[in-house]
Amino acid sequence: MDSLHLVHVKLLAADLLSLTPRHTPPPSFLRCGRTVARAEVVGIVVSRDRREKFLRFLVDDGTGCVPCVLWLNHQYLNANTSSDSDPTGEMALKMSEVVRLGTLLRVRGRIVMYRGAIQIAARDVVLEEDPNVEVLHWLQCVHMAKECYDLPLPSA
Repeated sequence: MDSLHLVHVKLLAADLLSLTPRHTPPPSFLRCGRTVARAEVVGIVVSRDRREKFLRFLVDDGTGCVPCVLWLNHQYLNANTSSDSDPTGEMALKMSEVVRLGTLLRVRGRIVMYRGAIQIAARDVVLEEDPNVEVLHWLQCVHMAKECYDLPLPSA
């Protein structure tokens, strides 16, 4: 099996939004015949919608806008523990504080399909202070596509 599905693949919005969905469990997508399940994008927050259980936001990297969702209610992850604290939920609330309009973010998470559209279920949201990070991400995306992502699968 291709190991690309195990890592957060650095993608531009245009590439992410053009992935082909696979209709097999677990949910995954295809890029040039290779399985992709996780992604990393970098861009400016252009939309933000906070609800009780989630934060929905759009990240624009210049090639398109990536819909992202950050789940704030993670109690289902800790269903087997008797503790009242929810460390995952607390981390999500802290991450949601950095998602502000006009900020430059790095978002990593699972690629999911919701209502027929691709989005990222964010697992990690990082505020980027250096504006050069966006250009560096573009260069890394192009380099990784050329040297790794778009290469044919090695034969067994």
